[in-house]
Amino acid sequence: MIPQSYEQWKNCIEKDCKIRLTKDFARERLTVYTDASDIETQKFISLYGLQHLKNVIHWFSTYISRS
Repeated sequence: MIPQSYEQWKNCIEKDCKIRLTKDFARERLTVYTDASDIETQKFISLYGLQHLKNVIHWFSTYISRS
């Protein structure tokens, strides 16, 4: 399932994927996902689309601002 909201995304990261969501992790992901030339970012877009990438960038940013 592709998350459609911040809460769904956060649950997916922490519960389904069992990834410890921290500010450092969020910053690392933002560094990758905001670099359009990064191969990982390009693969993400090809798998999930540009809109989902924008959502994920927003959700990581939201997480950082709330933490």
